[in-house]
Amino acid sequence: MLKEYLEIREDVKEALAKGRPVVALESTIIAHGMPYPQNVETALAVSQAVRQAGAVPATVGILGGRICVGLSEDQIVYLAKAQNVVKVSRRDFPYVCANGLDGATTVAGTMIAAEAAGIRVFVTGGIGGVHRGAGESFDISADLEEMKRTNVAVVCAGVKSILDIRATLEYLETAGVPVITFGADTFPSFYSRESDCRAECRMDSEEEIAALIRTKYDMELTGGVLVACPLPASEELPADVMETVIREALSECAVKGISGKKVTPYLLDRVKALTGGRSLEANIALVLNNARIGAEIAIKI
Repeated sequence: MLKEYLEIREDVKEALAKGRPVVALESTIIAHGMPYPQNVETALAVSQAVRQAGAVPATVGILGGRICVGLSEDQIVYLAKAQNVVKVSRRDFPYVCANGLDGATTVAGTMIAAEAAGIRVFVTGGIGGVHRGAGESFDISADLEEMKRTNVAVVCAGVKSILDIRATLEYLETAGVPVITFGADTFPSFYSRESDCRAECRMDSEEEIAALIRTKYDMELTGGVLVACPLPASEELPADVMETVIREALSECAVKGISGKKVTPYLLDRVKALTGGRSLEANIALVLNNARIGAEIAIKI
């Protein structure tokens, strides 16, 4: 069983045993999503935001083949600097664990570990989804498959705007995944507060969202819940500007033949360069915002 490969930090284990709120956090943002030292600073700031709200943070990562639920500060720094850290989704767990490797968990990977540990709420920046042009490439993130099968609520700033947001929402509807937009009438587009997709289910309080999550799992309906939180208005980047930047980065991918798991890290890096670092600032702001909201939801479930 996967639980046999878990190493749960003592404060996380104690909180779970006593029914206190715990929030899972991913580690791909540490090893693959941001440069050093911003990756460490952001990871620690997100953990602190969860603590300040009254919940216990549990950053998930793999060290020496063991799935750690609740990385220490030293372990976070290690993953931020280490070379050859594997990006781990569902298919990668057996390889990484069998070979005693280090791994950073994606949204899908973190959901798997969180459910195994008994954690109901997971905070991230944005989820993966249907890639643009997926009709030809069949490039669809494993995050969406995990949302269908794993009983964890994911709090984020929506789908990464480098993806096809409308197609991703259609996929989630078909998969039976509730998609909640927090306090807005349109679904956010990660770096921007709005997109051209109407919010199918708007909720304006953490209490409402927590009630929906409780009800879903009381009904024993399998799968996740997606909570999309627009980033603060003061931190957003204009959607039209970002679309131009993203299209340029995507065209570079096509020219260079970049595909598969390499696409998202490349695009995020190019978007950062093309925006003069403003996209990284927005990314940090949105994940901190998500952490505060996610912690409040976890407290109220």
